[in-house]
Amino acid sequence: MAHKNYTTKSNVQMSVQDAQVAVIMVPLPAQGHLNQLLHLSRLITLYNIPVHYVGASTHIRQAKFCVHGFDPLTAKNLHFHEFPTPSFETPPPNPNASHKFPNQLIPSFYATIHLRDPVSSLVRQLLGANHRRVIVTYDSLMTWVVQDVPAIQNAECYRFNSISAFHTFSCIWEARGKPFLAGTEIFEGIPSNENCCTPELWELWSKQESLEGKISSGELFNSSIVIEGLYLDLVAKEISGLNLWAIGPFNPLLLTEQNKDSNKCHQTFDWLDKQEPDSVIYVSFGTSTSLSNKEIEQLAVGLEKSQQKFVWVLRDADKGDVFAGDERRARLSEGYEEGLKGRGIIVRDWAPQLEILAHPSTGGFMSHCGWNSCMESISMGVPIAAWPMHSDQPRNSQLVTKFLKIGLNVRHSCHDELITSDMVENAVRTLMASPERDEMRKRASELSISVKQSIRDGGGNGAEMDSFITHITRCTLPSS
Repeated sequence: MAHKNYTTKSNVQMSVQDAQVAVIMVPLPAQGHLNQLLHLSRLITLYNIPVHYVGASTHIRQAKFCVHGFDPLTAKNLHFHEFPTPSFETPPPNPNASHKFPNQLIPSFYATIHLRDPVSSLVRQLLGANHRRVIVTYDSLMTWVVQDVPAIQNAECYRFNSISAFHTFSCIWEARGKPFLAGTEIFEGIPSNENCCTPELWELWSKQESLEGKISSGELFNSSIVIEGLYLDLVAKEISGLNLWAIGPFNPLLLTEQNKDSNKCHQTFDWLDKQEPDSVIYVSFGTSTSLSNKEIEQLAVGLEKSQQKFVWVLRDADKGDVFAGDERRARLSEGYEEGLKGRGIIVRDWAPQLEILAHPSTGGFMSHCGWNSCMESISMGVPIAAWPMHSDQPRNSQLVTKFLKIGLNVRHSCHDELITSDMVENAVRTLMASPERDEMRKRASELSISVKQSIRDGGGNGAEMDSFITHITRCTLPSS
């Protein structure tokens, strides 16, 4: 990666006391994206730098809901700004759509263009309030919101990539004509991006792509050299002249008593506490995917036939407004839950995923392989049964199974046929009760230990984070 100067956190904290720098966060309004920049905000406030987190009212409310587990001292330096956007209608999640991409969120993505003027005004307001520099960190799909910021004196933008470096470089590699480079052999047979996203998202991306070269002063990844060093280096070579920081994992690695206390009443923990170590598979497909009734039926039967213990989070995908209206309640066959006889539990609402993955009884994770979930599972040393649904998830699953070798595939891509109960049963048995599981679990545990050694207790790569903070609080900016 690009050369950076490293120093200690204590020295960095001392140097920023008088730096008079403020940071603005501009997230994409989808739960996984909101959460990543919220955790990055938490990490930056540890350096006594104020962070201003912006969005529409609904999405700020979503973000605030997650702050209840944060250290109160952190929250004091985290400021939320609700800006108006036009009202819009969104369809409900469609579990029977031919693709799993959450098209119901697209109207809220387009509404973010109305944040453009408020964000620029906030930059100027902070500069006029004794801040000598304002740093705007924006989701890679929010470029159009920050396009005016680089023209403001003493303001800089940094692009946050909410996806893996592996996925990022795989797309670059394809665009470059698939050149032979060390480490790219694994891309042979990589799942196609075709139909993993919808035309609506590609249109949104294309509207912003032409702006990118004029906006960003550097790249940020919620990743770690320990996990993706090769692919981070390959990406860095493609963005010559820009610094790249791998400052993850953002999620806490060592859960404090406050983290545990905030979720200790959740229904899963009384049950998990009674189970044997590494005996339970956690099943969850994130906030953007709705399973069809047929998929739910096959998954339910497969879990039952596997004879393994499980916690299954069975809920619909997020709506454009997560606080509006009732959710579809997916139906299981009559008597299914009662017939589990203590072998599994069904969770119909939000579940504290990080704490469940960290629980000693959890020994596997059936996941859609969203990047947040991958990082959390890697952090806690839990091997993955990969069932990718859309977007970057098929390629994340390849990183997990072929490169890191800490999991197996339930299916490989967005285009595979319907998952059957036999496929679910085989995947769960292999992950939880086969000779192969020991090697996957050993590698997952070793990777988790290496990641934890590279970060601080609260999350975030120490040296990389210090380097980024030193950079944004430096004395001078390049002349325009």
